[in-house]
Amino acid sequence: MKVKLRNRLIPAFIIALLLLGAIWMLGREDRQTFAPVSDTSGLLDFKPATSLLPYAMLTAGDMGREIYKLQAVEMAAADYSAVSADADIVVKKDEDGQRALFWNNTEGWVEWTVDVPKTGAYQLEFEYLPLKGSYANIIRGLQIDGHTPFIEAERIVLERYWKDAKFPYDRNEIGQEMRPVQTEIPGWKTATAANYASSSMPFAFLLTEGSHTIRIIALAEPVAIRKLRWVPQLDIPDYGKYRESHADPDPDSDHGSGRETKTWYQIIEAEQYKQKSSTAIQTASVSEPYISPDPEGRIVYNTLGGDRWRNPGEWVEWTADVPADGWYVIDLKFYQGYRGKFKAFRTFMIDGRVPFREMLHYSIRANENFEIDSLKDEQGAPYRFYLTKGKHTLRMIADASPLQPPLLALQDVLAELGKLDQSIRMMTGNYGSGTAATALGSDSLRTWDLSKYDPELGQKLQKLVERLRQIAAYVDGINQSKTDMTDAIDVAVDMLTRMARDVNDIPNRVADFATIQSRIGTWFSELNNQPLLLDYIVVRTPDAQTGLKAPTALSRLPYALLNFARTFYLDYDTRKLNRQEAITVWVQRGRDYAEELRQMIDSDFTPQTGIRVNVNLMPNPNQLILGNAAGDRPDVVLGTGTEMPVDYAMRDAITDLSVFPDFNEVAGRFNPGVMRSFAFNGGSYALPEVQNFLALYYRTDIFEQLGLKAPDTWDDVYEMLPTLQEHGMTMYIPPKDFLPFFYQNGAEFYSANGLVTNLGSADALKAFQQWTDLYTKYDLPLEAPAFFNHFRNGDIPVGIADFNTYIQLQVAAPEITGHWKMVPIPGTRQADEQVARWAAQGVSGAMIMKKSDKQEKAWEFLKWWTSADVQARYASDMESFYGLEYRWNTANLKAMSSLSWPTEDLKTIKEQARWVKNMPYVPGYYMLGREMDFAWNRTVLEGKPAKESLEQAEVALQREMNRRQEDFGIKRSDNLQVPEVDRPMDWGRNLK
Repeated sequence: MKVKLRNRLIPAFIIALLLLGAIWMLGREDRQTFAPVSDTSGLLDFKPATSLLPYAMLTAGDMGREIYKLQAVEMAAADYSAVSADADIVVKKDEDGQRALFWNNTEGWVEWTVDVPKTGAYQLEFEYLPLKGSYANIIRGLQIDGHTPFIEAERIVLERYWKDAKFPYDRNEIGQEMRPVQTEIPGWKTATAANYASSSMPFAFLLTEGSHTIRIIALAEPVAIRKLRWVPQLDIPDYGKYRESHADPDPDSDHGSGRETKTWYQIIEAEQYKQKSSTAIQTASVSEPYISPDPEGRIVYNTLGGDRWRNPGEWVEWTADVPADGWYVIDLKFYQGYRGKFKAFRTFMIDGRVPFREMLHYSIRANENFEIDSLKDEQGAPYRFYLTKGKHTLRMIADASPLQPPLLALQDVLAELGKLDQSIRMMTGNYGSGTAATALGSDSLRTWDLSKYDPELGQKLQKLVERLRQIAAYVDGINQSKTDMTDAIDVAVDMLTRMARDVNDIPNRVADFATIQSRIGTWFSELNNQPLLLDYIVVRTPDAQTGLKAPTALSRLPYALLNFARTFYLDYDTRKLNRQEAITVWVQRGRDYAEELRQMIDSDFTPQTGIRVNVNLMPNPNQLILGNAAGDRPDVVLGTGTEMPVDYAMRDAITDLSVFPDFNEVAGRFNPGVMRSFAFNGGSYALPEVQNFLALYYRTDIFEQLGLKAPDTWDDVYEMLPTLQEHGMTMYIPPKDFLPFFYQNGAEFYSANGLVTNLGSADALKAFQQWTDLYTKYDLPLEAPAFFNHFRNGDIPVGIADFNTYIQLQVAAPEITGHWKMVPIPGTRQADEQVARWAAQGVSGAMIMKKSDKQEKAWEFLKWWTSADVQARYASDMESFYGLEYRWNTANLKAMSSLSWPTEDLKTIKEQARWVKNMPYVPGYYMLGREMDFAWNRTVLEGKPAKESLEQAEVALQREMNRRQEDFGIKRSDNLQVPEVDRPMDWGRNLK
């Protein structure tokens, strides 16, 4: 028996050893050490594509050997020497009686003359006042003696300061916290020109002795400026000198701390901040063990940051109050697991100054859960900070400067890859990447001798391989770990190495260049992003034992069980609080949108009308279908898709709003071309809430280099494309958006009665041919799933995109601010010389359910909700909550005009809005998009004639329309009264 047992145990023991060995092997990477990096000269040893260098490639930090002996030089902003005609400049006294320059628009430039007494490195300090504008920061460019000193000087940010309007936060009826609006902190501010994506220190500008002309160029937001100062670089000591510089140089002593303060500590809740630099930095609700404060089963905004605090330069400031002079330690409770094993960096300031150099771009390691750790040195010893008795400010700034060198190097490598890709395509005759022929691949049976055309091709590839390895080693050294990004680089290295071994096989692998660029390009933003989630900050004396805890796996189980038990007695459904006499509104949006709506109803609508409103979330539109069938339906639905109102109208499930006597007056608030989407059979079934729009985006810097202008018509597009393609660039037009081509050519999709398709008309064929020619004849890309990234990188410097792209460019592409514009989409010139730019405009709607017994009250609510004042206030509040990226692009024309758009952008939006012509919805409408997609594939990918493809689409669409008309009992003699839109909107008439 024992022998048998032993015989069974031995194999089991061996298997266990093998499993442990495998686990050990898998975990070796975590214990692998990477060489630390500090020298960036190798990474930046390349010639930039432009003569203007990035700041990281300059020796700005070494300018001037006696920089700390320089004297500050001050310029009064009101005493300017020159100003451009388009700059709206007024010099007047401010509220303090001091003269200041008020720059009331975002155009033009202003110049000053300054006499510098001594050559050296100076920092530029602004004393400024943000003027009433949007929620965006002020942006200005800088030139010295007619030249921009480095790339980053084209975009100097002067921040607005923000705070929550109230704290603690209010709670709703079921005890959930509600974020308040954020309010701007008024008053004059002082800031030094800096860019924390490039450097942890403010910019240093080399000024020689003598007279200089300083030009400031407007890019975004109005501002008043009182003073401009050129000040010497700050002398920031290292930690050793910092300790020696205080009265008590021994941080281990108890100097200044009596027995009662020796164990003192203060917890500063992250959400209780003093001020911050951006409305995008938001509090978040976290529920887990030892979180502070515990939400106890509710939504409580108990942390700050995360993905909402990631952009370089964004900062948050808190206040600490210490009991005595002495040395203190700072602890953080944080989570930093958003980007795998990437470290996050923060620069720390105390009372407006970095205490010692080690607090510049201090690295915070990646983790998987919240943990508590001190700010400490490489040996693990906590740093000690000398603080005097009283209040102090602590500022944490998101800092990406350590990753600027590999980012610049990577951008250059990808640019070189692009050039190599284009040269190989020119040698092989495989042009571009947008044609059907390229999509199907080149001739794999042909043999090539590429070394004959480019003898150094293999060496070029090998050089790129070495540079990529160098970049990966640098990034791994910073993070002391492999990351997803360097894994992507390793894959690229392998692909390029195989190309270098057999250059003659490259024509069969040419698509690999695009693959490499796409995979690595997706990590650009990750290098700059620095997310960090904070629970609290602890300021304590070195010997204090706080007893604070971080969550563990063991603590999570009982906490989860407790939260589960709470679900049996806590009420999470606001519908149970609904009042019987109130109208019920379902909102197909996020919780914060609904909470803000509820607050506005309680403070404005109900007091005005006496009508109470229940606001409930509708996370899924199917909930409305099921609720309507079961009798559990709302009175009003907000946030519906464009097609939903007519879908329900066909089934007689919603109210025809045109029956209300004042409907025409209310409908006048909106674009007639948008209202077309909600019309059916002579009725109108919804009011628009938010809208989308198309625009042409183009890179002004690239267009200037190529001598191009933004195209106004499609003929201009055809003339522009050869120049772009000669330089390895192209244009993006959404491949499946056929509406502009049809409407601009006078083609309608349906007859006036809505019963017959018009796809067989001559105008429709002309439009279809124009649409497909772009991809067959003019070689536009068949797809560009990330146009935004291609636009940033410059390989697709022009394209048609929507409102979301506008927000992305405003928020997530700061490096090209001032180098792009948007204009109306290209159009078709008409006989009267007018350029028709017809296009559709996506919209969400608000509708009233047919079976509601509170029709009049529901209509009163819709009139209030879609009014200009309410929409403008709601838009302002939502942008305050979340920042510019959550702009509420209201469909109310008057409210939209009142939002804080840049002047030129609003002009573009208004011009394009004149030409809105939405597609009408008739029974069987859904087949149109499907059949046009099929027709496009047949012509572009399969090479079938346009006429044949369109005829197939026409037959299939009409067949489905006939079937649906029969289902709904619609006769051939009926008239669905498709609204006609044949002239552009008149802004003057519609805004009366």
